Amino acid sequence: MTLTPRTPHPITADSPHPGVSPLMTQSWLDLAFVHWAADPADVAPLLPAETVPDSLHGVTYIGLVAFRMHRVGWFRLPGVPYLGTFPETNVRLYSRDAHGRRGVVFRSLDASRLIPVAIARTMFRLPYLWSRMAIRREGDILTYTSRRRWPGPRGAYSRIALRVGERVEAPSELEHFLTARWGMHSTFFGRPMYLPNTHPRWPLHRADLIECDQDLVTAAGLPVPAGEPVSVLYSPGVPVRFGRPARPGGIPTP
Repeated sequence: MTLTPRTPHPITADSPHPGVSPLMTQSWLDLAFVHWAADPADVAPLLPAETVPDSLHGVTYIGLVAFRMHRVGWFRLPGVPYLGTFPETNVRLYSRDAHGRRGVVFRSLDASRLIPVAIARTMFRLPYLWSRMAIRREGDILTYTSRRRWPGPRGAYSRIALRVGERVEAPSELEHFLTARWGMHSTFFGRPMYLPNTHPRWPLHRADLIECDQDLVTAAGLPVPAGEPVSVLYSPGVPVRFGRPARPGGIPTP
């Protein structure tokens, strides 16, 4: 049965489900958010069943997000210090479902720890890939590098360098749209699912993009980004909790 589509949930800077019981915990640290505008029609075929592109004023976005994953843990157990801590760079799209829930869809997740990559690919069917990665900081400049090892396309790479600027005291509508995402749409053993998350409000900073040399976006099956990024942000990070997955349910209208 197809559910009647609902109005998309409002874009909120604070989590709509702060009391979620944790299935998984982690922290995301030293994040670089780089985004390009995209036509919803170009990304729609790449989204899971029962979702459509989420858009703002008729435009959706392709995100390249580099950061440091810190101490991934299960339930309320302490996070793992070594295997649960590593650099990661993901290519993501923006989605919503028939319940109006907004989320992200990961087209690729490069990470530097092979065991977590293998577990995520095998148990959760997430597109994790093993890569050689590093994050370096010199003063207010951060550099994120990644080169893919397995499974491929081998050699896919990214190099992002940015200069951290002033704190964003009042994020714009677009900045909230790109960062305030309270769930992930994916497919688990052939069935669509929505995985909610919660964390404190993002501390965001302006950032000047010094360098962005990459082919991760095209390696993820997306068109070459058109022009310069429309948004570049930095965040020192947040602690995160993921709740239990739910079915998206039905097919929303674009």
